[in-house]
Amino acid sequence: MESYLNQNFDVKAKHSSEEVLKKWRNICGVVKNPKRRFRFTANLSKRYEAAAMRKTNQEKLKIAVLVSKAAFQFISGVSPSDYTVPEDVKAAGYDICADELGSIVESHDVKKLKFHGGVDGLSVKLKACPNAGLSGEPDQLIQRQELFGINKFAESELKSFWIFVWEALHDMTLMILGVCAFFSLIVGIATEGWPQGSHDGLGIVASILLVVFVTATSDYRQSLQFRDLDKEKKKITVQVTRSGFRQKLSIYELLPGDVVHLAIGDQVPADGLFLSGFSVVIDESSLTGESEPVMVNAQNPFLLSGTKVQDGSCKMLVTTVGMRTQWGKLMATLSEGGDDETPLQVKLNGVATIIGKIGLFFAVVTFAVLVQGMFMRKLSLSTHWRWSGDEALELLEYFAIAVTIVVVAVPEGLPLAVTLSLAFAMKKMMNDKALVRHLAACETMGSATTICSDKTGTLTTNHMTVVKSCICMKVQDVASKSSSLQSDIPEAALKLLQQSIFNNTGGEVVVNKHGKTEILGTPTETAILEFGLSLGGKFQEERQSYKVIKVEPFNSTKKRMGVVIELPEGGGIRAHTKGASEIVLAACQNVINSSGQAVPLDEESINYLNVTINEFANEALRTLCLAYMDIENGFSADEGIPASGFTCIGIVGIKDPVRPGVRESVELCRRAGIMVRMVTGDNINTAKAIARECGILTDDGIAIEGPVFREKNQEELLELIPKIQVMARSSPMDKHTLVKQLRTTFDEVVAVTGDGTNDAPALHEADIGLAMGIAGTEVAKESADVIILDDNFSTIVTVAKWGRSVYINIQKFVQFQLTVNVVALIVNFSSACLTGSAPLTAVQLLWVNMIMDTLGALALATEPPNNELMKRMPVGRKGNFITNAMWRNILGQAVYQFVIIWLLQAKGKSLFGLVGSDSTLVLNTLIFNCFVFCQVFNEISSREMEEIDVFKGILDNYVFVVVIGITVFFQIIIIEFLGTFASTTPLTFVQWFFSIFVGFIGMPIAAGLKKVAV
Repeated sequence: MESYLNQNFDVKAKHSSEEVLKKWRNICGVVKNPKRRFRFTANLSKRYEAAAMRKTNQEKLKIAVLVSKAAFQFISGVSPSDYTVPEDVKAAGYDICADELGSIVESHDVKKLKFHGGVDGLSVKLKACPNAGLSGEPDQLIQRQELFGINKFAESELKSFWIFVWEALHDMTLMILGVCAFFSLIVGIATEGWPQGSHDGLGIVASILLVVFVTATSDYRQSLQFRDLDKEKKKITVQVTRSGFRQKLSIYELLPGDVVHLAIGDQVPADGLFLSGFSVVIDESSLTGESEPVMVNAQNPFLLSGTKVQDGSCKMLVTTVGMRTQWGKLMATLSEGGDDETPLQVKLNGVATIIGKIGLFFAVVTFAVLVQGMFMRKLSLSTHWRWSGDEALELLEYFAIAVTIVVVAVPEGLPLAVTLSLAFAMKKMMNDKALVRHLAACETMGSATTICSDKTGTLTTNHMTVVKSCICMKVQDVASKSSSLQSDIPEAALKLLQQSIFNNTGGEVVVNKHGKTEILGTPTETAILEFGLSLGGKFQEERQSYKVIKVEPFNSTKKRMGVVIELPEGGGIRAHTKGASEIVLAACQNVINSSGQAVPLDEESINYLNVTINEFANEALRTLCLAYMDIENGFSADEGIPASGFTCIGIVGIKDPVRPGVRESVELCRRAGIMVRMVTGDNINTAKAIARECGILTDDGIAIEGPVFREKNQEELLELIPKIQVMARSSPMDKHTLVKQLRTTFDEVVAVTGDGTNDAPALHEADIGLAMGIAGTEVAKESADVIILDDNFSTIVTVAKWGRSVYINIQKFVQFQLTVNVVALIVNFSSACLTGSAPLTAVQLLWVNMIMDTLGALALATEPPNNELMKRMPVGRKGNFITNAMWRNILGQAVYQFVIIWLLQAKGKSLFGLVGSDSTLVLNTLIFNCFVFCQVFNEISSREMEEIDVFKGILDNYVFVVVIGITVFFQIIIIEFLGTFASTTPLTFVQWFFSIFVGFIGMPIAAGLKKVAV
């Protein structure tokens, strides 16, 4: 079975081709209810629609760019447009409408933009200020929303409960049974009258309705859980200036006229126009499929919603929102395309197909045998030409039994149990600070064998402070001397240091709406700005004193950032750089000495500074070097910032403490067979110090630098990679190479953490991409499968635990359901062949189907994880889903149950002294009761596939306890009170005791089976 499944029902957890997704759908046969079975699979037709829309966008933009280029040449000849402002817009005080705004940006219409007075003119017409943003007055915001729309795209409406009932009724076998019930009612009432003749038909109808409503309730609850998770996925905030204050707002609150701050890694939240910024490069591939990045500046100011900031930073004026943008229309289509189906969903569709075909064969043979027996009986009595109403009902009952065998045999619930388990796990993981973006990640994380983790913010707290410095060749302890440090630094050097800190930064010091000073930016930038403020610096004064000519944001490949400024009063042009200490220091040829003078950097000074860097790093401090240079012969914004010739101002050591509980989590991973590797851009000594503190770097492990790693050939990598525990000074491509090698060469299942834009390739390549919720950029989050909301390594371990829980829960459910399938098939088939009748009626089989399908999935697929899960080795990439241990348990239980039922059929009447006209009814009721209690106790045994103690933690899963309770309660009701509908009769105390005892004996047998090694 496993080889057949791997050949035909094997999809990847990520990036499966359309051909593979089509292939398994075409192979799927014997599908009772396609609407339900394929509900949580990708809608391929909607995906083709979205791809066509992207192609159209690409062509539109190409034409728009060509037109705008041509327009530049004739811009002086712009004639007044015939545009007139709609009356409702004019009445509200605006001079431009939403449609006109939309056409300017979407069509890259330079002529229209020029006619409306450029970006500044549009700001006036929108009643917006490029500096202070919109007014925060609620009335004005509501009015603006009514005129220009909201920043949301159309989503499919949540299906009502009755839609799920309607879809559950589309089950082909239930429809056939419904027809059987209808004819049974007609024939029964015609022959036996009302109400006696209606019992069989009404029994089937009641059973169908019960199955439909329980199924619909379960599916409806799942849909609500997925809707809640979808809402969480879409919670994106951006930096916006409103009422003169910079603040974080949800993208859904954006309105035309808002001023949005964009930085590297952000997603453009609406259509808009460039106000100001530096080196802005936009990736439009998500909207157009075009991989070539686009430069955005004052000449080409158009920014489209859904595109990504690949480099630089800027301010943007929002012009168009929501469904008026191309991205809104594309997302509305994409949202209907759905998530890719998960590997387990597809595999279990394969299992359902195989067993369904076997079940259909058995059902046809059973029906044929029963009908043949009936014909032979009539032939022997020579009544084959005369048919009574009772005989017609008997024939109808045979057909209903055959159809019900298909109901029981086709395990439609298998693929849906995966979805149920995943929905439950995703909801619980949300409470544990992990947001799952792709369903398959839950499963795959359970098989993970390696975690490649970032250092900053994941293993450490990301609360950074400058604790040591080496300014003017003098090492100082900042934490203890913050007040006197200012006086220890020469005035000229202090001025240079403050100039460097406040101008060469990606952060900002602002006054919030409460009048308090607030530092915005990454934790590293925040720490340095805080250091600058402690030295008496004033951010706004420094920024206003100099004109910025060029900015090069921090780049994880170059490991540095830079700025070029024009000094006041013709003081010349100065470049500042900041970044990885050894890289910036290597670009320096001078250093500021203790007198505040720039002197040549001799060998002694270089050695002193390198020793200082290593000392800081060995104390687990992140080190940064600050440097400057005066540019003599002028500078153009199109030139690159010089790479060498700098003067070193100083080195700072930043403390970022290790998160509490990380060491324990790393140890837990090691015991669970998961190797943790640290991949960081930091200095190797800092990385090693932190890795030892976390328990990642052991005596037999290797710490390596990115530049050394990338020089190795394939043979050397084969020997080296298994030992690598720390990679320092790594570039994004080093991380990508490591992940790819681990996955392809070593067949590892790799989870990777990332927070920056440049981590996207590694997150995409990994089996499970984990993005940081706090420090992560939107680009990283979009490439990830799971978002770690608290940026904590311990949460990653929780995700692994839940992943294992999902995988094992589904295995438990499959084991339980296949046992019921096998027994129900064999019992009814063998009985039909040997005795000419089936002991389990259609109504009884429908009840059994509900126990094993919807209720069984609820009980076993929602088992919460326990700590024992992390004491097992991971499944890895090659593990079989249906293991030998599962087959052992399935076949062992099936043989026991079959023997018991067969003994009852053969010897039951004599064993219990059953005589009289109702003896067969009593025996069949007893067989049905024993069969159900065998399933109840087998369900308890299925809680553990290898462990003997199946009661451990049973009360922690209240769903399991409730399901077992409901099953037993309704079984008593069916036997004792619903005999006329369910073809049962009340049993004696001894018979009840026997039924429960027979079911209970299955548990020690299950325990004994677990002792058998396979």
